[in-house]
Amino acid sequence: MEVEELLRRSGGLATRAELEAPLGRTALDRAVEVGRLVRVGRGRFALPGVAADRRRAHALNGVLSHESAALHHGWPVLLAPEQPHVTLPVRRRVSQERSRDVTLHRVDLHPDDVRDGLTSPDRTMLDCLRACSFPAALAFADSALRQGRTPGWLARVAGEARGHGARQARRVAAAATDLAANPFESGLRAVALDVRGLTVRPQAPLYSGGRFIGRPDLVDLELGIVLESDSFKWHGGRSALVRDARRYNDFTAALAGAPVHLGRRGAGAGAGSNRAGAGNEKAVPIA
Repeated sequence: MEVEELLRRSGGLATRAELEAPLGRTALDRAVEVGRLVRVGRGRFALPGVAADRRRAHALNGVLSHESAALHHGWPVLLAPEQPHVTLPVRRRVSQERSRDVTLHRVDLHPDDVRDGLTSPDRTMLDCLRACSFPAALAFADSALRQGRTPGWLARVAGEARGHGARQARRVAAAATDLAANPFESGLRAVALDVRGLTVRPQAPLYSGGRFIGRPDLVDLELGIVLESDSFKWHGGRSALVRDARRYNDFTAALAGAPVHLGRRGAGAGAGSNRAGAGNEKAVPIA
């Protein structure tokens, strides 16, 4: 069997013991020498095309988890992790020097919790629901629903949570929706859910005099408040910004309220303040 085919069957990652039995030591060493395999750690190998964060987790004899695994499962996140999240068994020893560029988690995972060097979708969601901030966790849950996971699946995963973070997991599952357009919007909704007296709906259609004027990110129809989660950087240009400013004015006229614009730190010069028509808006940072 070709070495590439053997590695693909295990998600592109394998140990020396797993490879030597079918290939032989000479063939394995030759595959590394010619670049068909990459040695990522002592007795640990990967195909050259395997993502760097998965290779890093494999090198530590761990698995990629939390936000890092969520991205590999196709779930957009509120904030990309600055370094890979890696889960190791509780008693596995790793020096500080070897783990300085990863975020370590210590859990004895069940074999069913691991697939191809990642935590499984169920385990990944459970970890994110429990360990992440409420806005980040809601963004994960919304993304999973948007990608085809069902509310029943999410409720089941959240129901398995025990101990620290279990209450938040169930709260997120109850609030999640596939209507949120992106993680930034999910983060805004998480902030709104903690505002007493505010009841927002995502992507609700608004009309003015029978004319459809758009679907704001979030709207409280009773209070007449619209919340939009974007920035100058998000628009990509002045013309798009002006177009949406006019749209905000239509929302204001339709609801007789003031659109609330979500300002994001570092989202671009003038975000939330240096915009046409921005005088009737309020900036609300994500916590």
